[in-house]
Amino acid sequence: MSKLEFTNAFSQFESMLFSFACHLTKNEDDAQDLLQETAYKAFKYRSMYQPHTNLRAWLMTIMRNTFINNYRQKKRRQVLNDKTPNNYFLNSGGRTVQNLGETEVTLKEVATLIDSLEDWMKIPFLMHYQGFKYDEIATELDIPLGTVKSRIFFARRKLQEYLRAMYQSNSVAEFLN
Repeated sequence: MSKLEFTNAFSQFESMLFSFACHLTKNEDDAQDLLQETAYKAFKYRSMYQPHTNLRAWLMTIMRNTFINNYRQKKRRQVLNDKTPNNYFLNSGGRTVQNLGETEVTLKEVATLIDSLEDWMKIPFLMHYQGFKYDEIATELDIPLGTVKSRIFFARRKLQEYLRAMYQSNSVAEFLN
């Protein structure tokens, strides 16, 4: 089939393909994009089309497969990595996790535990808690980024140990004395 014959045959099915694309995407702009991508693939791979077979079914199959592949690709991209140097995650799913620890640990108890940390852990931890990014903390304290991350990690781990020990003995005053 020549390029001209294929173009004429494709144009006969264009409105039907747009209707099918609208049915799949439920959005006219997305349907137009899907139609364009289908046309691109159909013309790119027109040599694979077997003449005197069902062109309509071949085009609809291309469209359906393209839609499915795009859908799967969007599904995989729900969690986006931010490529900025501070390495944060975006759109992490929007799930809310209930934290029963909030009801058991008071802010005063946590502040007391943070104050009991050594300065080399406490300062980066408090800066991170106040909203500074890792690279900002590293610049402010003039230490490497990896050191900032490890100090914050060690501070968190130490606080977890303190809280675990404190609630096993059931008293902050007993633990700190």
